[in-house]
Amino acid sequence: MFREMRRGKQLLSMEDTMAVMNRCTNGVLACSGDEDYPYAVPLSYVYFNGKIYFHSAKAGHKIDAITQNPKVSFSVIDEDTIVSEKFTSYFRSVIAFGKARFVEGDEWLEAMKALVEKYSADQPEEVKHKEVSGCTQAYMIAIDIEHITGKEAIEYIKAKRN
Repeated sequence: MFREMRRGKQLLSMEDTMAVMNRCTNGVLACSGDEDYPYAVPLSYVYFNGKIYFHSAKAGHKIDAITQNPKVSFSVIDEDTIVSEKFTSYFRSVIAFGKARFVEGDEWLEAMKALVEKYSADQPEEVKHKEVSGCTQAYMIAIDIEHITGKEAIEYIKAKRN
C-alpha cells in the first residue's frame, strides 16, 4: 500500500528513525483540507508508545480536516545543513503515514503528561501536574502510525562507513 523509498541506500534503520522522532521538537502535519486543498501545519508533538501525539484547540482548520478525513502524514526534519559548494544540503528526516483520532481518558492523560515532560522536563513536578490537570480545553490527538520511514543524505551514510 505504501511506496518503497526510491533511494533505499539512504533509508534509516528503525532505531535511527525512532531516535529522530524522539529528538525532534516539531513537525508538519499534512491533511486533506478545505475543497481538497492540502493543509500542512507545523506543530509540537511527542512520539510516545509508538504513536505521535499533539494537542489542539477544539475548533479550527486542523480539527475540521481530521474529522473529515483522518488519513494524515507527519514529517520532521532532524538535520538540514546547506553545502553551498556542492549545491545541496545534507539532511535527515522522517515521514509517517497514519490515521489521526481524538483520544480521551487515560490515554489523553498519559499523552498529555508525555507532551509536558518532553517540553518542560526541567520544571518541578507539581507545576507539571498543575499544567496537565488544568488543560481541559484542548484535544489530544493521536496518529496511529501505519508506515514510517527515515532518510538521510548519502554523505551521512558514507561517513558512517568510514
